[in-house]
Amino acid sequence: MAEETKKDEDAEKLSEAPAGDTVAAGTAHADAATEGESVKMADDDETGLDPVEALIAERDSLKDQLLRALADVENMRRRTEREMETARKYGHTGFSRDLVGAIDNLGRAVEAAPKGEETPGAEAIDGLVTGIEMSWQEIQATMERHGIRRISPKGEKFDYNLHQAMFEMPSADLAPGTVVEVVQHGYVLHDRLLRPAMVGVSKAAAPQENSEDGAEKS
Repeated sequence: MAEETKKDEDAEKLSEAPAGDTVAAGTAHADAATEGESVKMADDDETGLDPVEALIAERDSLKDQLLRALADVENMRRRTEREMETARKYGHTGFSRDLVGAIDNLGRAVEAAPKGEETPGAEAIDGLVTGIEMSWQEIQATMERHGIRRISPKGEKFDYNLHQAMFEMPSADLAPGTVVEVVQHGYVLHDRLLRPAMVGVSKAAAPQENSEDGAEKS
């Protein structure tokens, strides 16, 4: 209702105004609208970008981002290769540092051993044996600290994952497949096999039918 009332009032004012004033007012309104559109087009020409130029700018920006990403990937690849090479070279530094002490002790024991035709005394032999035993214990402790475990399976059930059978030995006292002799000890690193243990395995003893038959005939 308010809008209709306002429209009626405007119509009455126009009808009451002289004809010249009405035409002048319409012309001024049209000129103002035309001027506003001209100003808007001028602003668009000054601040707006050509669509082709905008696409070119966006392409250049994406190309720059792509080149930067490729450079980052290449730098990461080279850094990873350097780190892997360093790990391959020096990954066992701790183990080597612990092992050289045992090697030094073993060297001292060897140097203290009698040389040439010198007849070794009981004291010299005892010192040599003690030095070798101490070096052996230190080597074993070093290996255990670094996850290397010795496989000594005598009396255990044969395990093809850890053992390698070298021969079979008949045994009436042991169950077939039992390790009766260790020819060479094996080693594992954590849960990975370094070297299988070379072992002799028991088998069932052959029946003594021939001897029993001979005893009956006699």
